[in-house]
Amino acid sequence: MDLIDSNGTESASMTPRSSTPKAPAGTSRVEDSPNGTGKTVINDGVVAKVAGLAARDVAGVHALGGGAARALGAIREAMKSTDVSQGVSVEVGETQVAVDVTIVADYPVQLQQVANDIRTNVIRAVEDLVGLEVTEVNVTIVDIHLPSDDDADSAEPTKAALR
Repeated sequence: MDLIDSNGTESASMTPRSSTPKAPAGTSRVEDSPNGTGKTVINDGVVAKVAGLAARDVAGVHALGGGAARALGAIREAMKSTDVSQGVSVEVGETQVAVDVTIVADYPVQLQQVANDIRTNVIRAVEDLVGLEVTEVNVTIVDIHLPSDDDADSAEPTKAALR
């Protein structure tokens, strides 16, 4: 079979691509079962949720996501819904994944320690539960939550009720 290579040159020695079906868009992994009875498909959103849950479990993490994501999260929370992948984005390859996590840290915590703990938890969870190798976990700390922020939030309804 004659094929055209990337330089536009016709070549009879090139082999056609494998006929193995590609994974659907947004799918991180398609794997045949060991005994040949079917396929396992893991969507990218599942990887993001696993990473988000692992990051939330770290002491010193107040919330995940930047300002806009947290505002949407507050709306979801009011509607009794949550998005555990909020503040997490993943880039998934066939066998590897890179994770970006955006957080608000509690005050006073050692920020480097919180970031390192997030990396450890996310790597362990994704590699154990999903089976993908984690190449990197980038942690962005966008804010620090102060205990006085909770006092201000709880005082607002009281002031409004007095009016």
